[in-house]
Amino acid sequence: MPRNPRLQAATGTESATLAAFASSLRFEDVPRAVVDRTVDFFVDWAGSTLSGAGQRAIVAMEKFAAAMGPESGRSEILVSRKLTSPLFAALVNAAASHISEQDDVHNGSVFHPAAVVFPAALATAQHIGASGRDFIAASVAGYEVGIRIGEFLGRSHYKVFHTTGTAGTVAAAVATGRLLGLDAMGMLHALGSAGTQAAGLWEFLRDAADSKQLHTAKAAADGLTAAFLAKDGFTGAKRILEGAQGMAAGMSEDADPARLTDRLGSRWTVLETSFKFHASCRHTHPAADALLKVIEDHDLKPGQIDRVIAHVHQGAIDVLGPVIDPVSVHQAKFSMPATLGLIAVHRRAGMAEFDGYLSDPQARGFLDRVAMKLDPDVDGAYPNRWIGKVEVKMGDGRVLSARVDKPKGDPGNTLSRDEIDSKARRLAAYGKSVTDSEVDAVMHRLWSIEKQNAVGRLI
Repeated sequence: MPRNPRLQAATGTESATLAAFASSLRFEDVPRAVVDRTVDFFVDWAGSTLSGAGQRAIVAMEKFAAAMGPESGRSEILVSRKLTSPLFAALVNAAASHISEQDDVHNGSVFHPAAVVFPAALATAQHIGASGRDFIAASVAGYEVGIRIGEFLGRSHYKVFHTTGTAGTVAAAVATGRLLGLDAMGMLHALGSAGTQAAGLWEFLRDAADSKQLHTAKAAADGLTAAFLAKDGFTGAKRILEGAQGMAAGMSEDADPARLTDRLGSRWTVLETSFKFHASCRHTHPAADALLKVIEDHDLKPGQIDRVIAHVHQGAIDVLGPVIDPVSVHQAKFSMPATLGLIAVHRRAGMAEFDGYLSDPQARGFLDRVAMKLDPDVDGAYPNRWIGKVEVKMGDGRVLSARVDKPKGDPGNTLSRDEIDSKARRLAAYGKSVTDSEVDAVMHRLWSIEKQNAVGRLI
């Protein structure tokens, strides 16, 4: 990577500052609104995880865990209800929570914190019998550190690396380390061991490969490993983030060390995190919301639409551009034409719509009717704001347009607790691994996590 002047200006204390913050964060330090929102994301995450039950890639992960892990333990694999070690519970739960593309995302870091933080934190909390309050504090620490690392690594990092796999490894280590009671130096060693394992590349999108689930699985499991090793005195690099041969030096051209400690302890990034409404890559959501607005405002039918131009940021082109003709359901979720085709035909892009996409000629008919266009206005606002803009060219010659500044699920247009509850229940039902009556009990345990003296089984 070319030398980055801002990285040269790092003080050398950034990693240590994050480690000290994470190791000392107490439940009492966390504002009430942050606690409540963390619980919201935990419920949302559990729904996403349960939706992964039975999906081919997750079944493969379960088989791997069964072959390699212990047959008993205190940590729970949600999709199978089996108990195992923290390592393999975190591995499978992290993969399962990311496959349906319904887990949360932080805009500024382009990072999915829930998919890596909660699997590691839940597995560890169940293993050691930690309280719900400690579980929440640890999860908040994971969010706050992971999001800042994602922001620090910058847009150049995301062009090649999947930030949830890279920053997520460190976030998982932080959450685990906080539960294990690591002191500041122990936490710093955990960061070092996590950062040296961080990985995740976007190339899988070209082949419809399953690597995205491996990214979250390994991030959660490797971060957990790093923290447990640090607990027993295993050392790691002390400047893994900002050092001359650290993560940013090898993975970024625009890393900004100031982002690592930005208002640490007063700016709570949990409150900046978004829920996902559509069952697709977040980069499709702004345009999907804008197209839905045009369709609903004018009561359009699919056959009336000749062409849709989605005005997007460069990150959307980098991630979605390689997917030309989706050959799997998961790959379709990374296709702008597939997502907008479903919106045009069904006015929804949910789990059922994507499941039927490959045999849906009307929706597939939009593969050559949707294009992405780089928009300087949209790109200039990204990643802090994800603006949706579309032009819809009609068969009668009209050109209709719409703009959405806050996609559904973003702060300012967020989901209510009733909507979160309904979404989680729908996702759990989709996975078919829990009955309706069991879902009621699970939801009660999820919403009341703060009150639990010891985090036990959820199902």
